[in-house]
Amino acid sequence: MLLSPIARAAGVALALAALLAPLPAHDPTGPGRPNVLIVLADDLGFADLGCYGSEIATPNLDALAADGVRFTQFYNTGRCWPTRGALMAGYYAQQIRRDKLEGVEPSGGRGRRPEWAPLLAARLGGAGYRCYHSGKWHIDGEPLANGFEHSYVLNDHDRYFNPKNHAEDGERLPAVPKGGEHYVTSAIADHAIRCLAEHAKEHGEEPFFQFVAFTSPHFPLHAPADDIARYGERYVAGWAAVREARHARQSELGLLPDVVLSAVERDVGPPYDFPEALKKLGPNEVNRPLPWDELTASQQRFQADKMAIHAAMVDRMDREVGRIVAQLRAMDALQDTLILFLSDNGASAEIMVRGDGHDPEAARGSAESYLCLGPGWSSAANTPFRRHKTWVHEGGISTPLIAHWPARIDDAGGLRRTPGHVVDIVPTVLELAGAEPVAGLPGRSLVPALTDDEAVERDSLWWSHEGHRALRQGDWKLVAARGDAWSLYDLASDRSETNDLSTEEPERVAAMAAEWQRQENAFRKRLLGGD
Repeated sequence: MLLSPIARAAGVALALAALLAPLPAHDPTGPGRPNVLIVLADDLGFADLGCYGSEIATPNLDALAADGVRFTQFYNTGRCWPTRGALMAGYYAQQIRRDKLEGVEPSGGRGRRPEWAPLLAARLGGAGYRCYHSGKWHIDGEPLANGFEHSYVLNDHDRYFNPKNHAEDGERLPAVPKGGEHYVTSAIADHAIRCLAEHAKEHGEEPFFQFVAFTSPHFPLHAPADDIARYGERYVAGWAAVREARHARQSELGLLPDVVLSAVERDVGPPYDFPEALKKLGPNEVNRPLPWDELTASQQRFQADKMAIHAAMVDRMDREVGRIVAQLRAMDALQDTLILFLSDNGASAEIMVRGDGHDPEAARGSAESYLCLGPGWSSAANTPFRRHKTWVHEGGISTPLIAHWPARIDDAGGLRRTPGHVVDIVPTVLELAGAEPVAGLPGRSLVPALTDDEAVERDSLWWSHEGHRALRQGDWKLVAARGDAWSLYDLASDRSETNDLSTEEPERVAAMAAEWQRQENAFRKRLLGGD
């Protein structure tokens, strides 16, 4: 078995042997047919990478950004499973029953995709690619039935040290006992490296698609003690100080010129209320982004420790990305591989206790603890934007997007300011792979933007999740939290959504609201009309 403690050690040894053994030279497939590596983080905020303004050490991702390009206006759906469905199928999640659509059953987290919406791996398999998956799945169906040759699926999202529910190539693996050196972020990278090494050895003439889906830095906040120690005192100044420093760094980097820092919404806490969890976590937990000086010294220490664990999780993920990139380099594939790195939603304000529960006496970040980032630190992680995961304000849906492809991208360190969305990934990859184009996809190919800071033309971008709604047309964004009236923002001058123009532009609001509803109606009509 792959990731039992003994087998994992053997697997690592095998991967190292593969790295050291002579491998057949990679046969470049030409500039139009690259290998593709998509790396997806989980609950990573827009400002959580060094190259997007963070103080967290992310040298490997920063290096990919320095040699590639960064998108400054790229979007996800605001939640994990809708983003994964949209990313891999190329449709808005509501179009394929992967998020709630009123009147369509089943839809949402348990909805099944229609047959006309195969995943990217299945489409690429028909174009001669071999496809591999490592990590979180959270998509309907199983990887091997959807075009992947090999898969390690981590279905246990509550345990970083001792997962109980995980599988390789469809076969369930034994639970990992507590007390060992297993850490799921490293295990996901181990599997990805093993797949790449096997590909180089046995299928070096064929292009590959690798989907690496980390669970970091999704709650619970779990990280090896040595990793946490790297950030021990870093966050004692509090979330406001970190947020301001990140915003200043973003300005220095030229990422968001003239974008103001949004005000912290003191009354906005977690999207779901778990009062019993707060009791278990004790008096040091706070469920609102209160001013730091209003916290007790004990609360400040507790909160600073939580952010140190979050940083350690991001740091470790970056190092695992570095190992995967080293494997690509060792098999002479880095030059001809398009690497895309992004996150499934903004940082999370959620506070809950699941899994094995929370022992308040246990070391923070250990397997016996169960901590969540919470709204104070998620506000910092999503700098400079408003709101958090689940909302469709900019903080919930904005993600870093790093694109690295030495064979085609020669604008090292460039910025791409055209808006984009995860639904754009499928048409982009299909175009580069020379695969059959798919009519009716809502996304647009980003290929022109990979080489030049060129606008990608589109009519609109659309969002809906748990009653939160948004539509973007050009630089205008219409947005409403669940139960609220529409607000209107000009993102060209107000990306942080601070100046609501809805009363000044009532006709625009009405027209955009009608367009939002038209698109939802069209999604419903197709699904109810038969697949």
